[in-house]
Amino acid sequence: MRKKFNHFTVLLSALILFFTSPLIAAGESDFPPSYYDIVAMFLIAIIIISFIAIVYYEGRTSINEEEVVLKKEPSAFAKFRRYITKTTPVETEHELLLDHEYDGIRELDSKIPPWFLWLFYLTIAFAIFYMLDYHVFNSSPLQEEEYAIQVKRAEVERAAILNSGAFLNEESVTLITDPAAIDAGKQIYATNCVACHAADGGGLVGPNLTDDNWIHGGGIKNVFKTIKYGVTAKGMIAWQSQLNPKQMQDVASYVISLHGTTPANPKQPEGPIWTQSDSTAVVSN
Repeated sequence: MRKKFNHFTVLLSALILFFTSPLIAAGESDFPPSYYDIVAMFLIAIIIISFIAIVYYEGRTSINEEEVVLKKEPSAFAKFRRYITKTTPVETEHELLLDHEYDGIRELDSKIPPWFLWLFYLTIAFAIFYMLDYHVFNSSPLQEEEYAIQVKRAEVERAAILNSGAFLNEESVTLITDPAAIDAGKQIYATNCVACHAADGGGLVGPNLTDDNWIHGGGIKNVFKTIKYGVTAKGMIAWQSQLNPKQMQDVASYVISLHGTTPANPKQPEGPIWTQSDSTAVVSN
């Protein structure tokens, strides 16, 4: 290739010198050439040189041994894509043509891409593993067994939620008479309520909790509501920010258990008398 380039360079230099020498000589004569004549001669020289170059290269049918065509190496991604797809080059597709033909359309007998075969083999391996795990060794539960396990787990979680009182409110709360719950309510009352209602419920700043008179209504639902939302106008805070619903149910049940007892220094009755028939009603504020 370099030898060919050197030959053409020598030829091109000789032609340029040949066509430009009259122009240089004309500058020294008595008749200086016109500017347009110089341009015309230059264009004619380019046309002739181009024609000679085309003839020179097109006429060479053989290639010297020294002329080696360097092919660009494919990128790593191209090699990987060719490996996983096994695509057939367009130049060799004629080798894969099948004999049958439909409306001038012929089919190629191409190979299945390796990635598809790997995926198919993976599904077979998974099926074997699934059969051994679920039906031979019984390592994992079947759908019916798994459903039963989840139902039992949900029942346990539901019972825990119910015991925590997460769904308790002033409409659903019920009176508890269980001694353990009453004792838990007594501990809460002793910690948070004795400063206003006295240890025996006779009342100090707050009203008496042992008589039949209730300012905001008696019964478990009204007592629970009063504890939950408080009476801010009279200094009683809303205990829902410090006690959970189950704790408020316990302390409300303990307050109900104080009704009819005899405190040491009972406070005068306040509010209307609450009858037993109204024990399930909720007083609206």
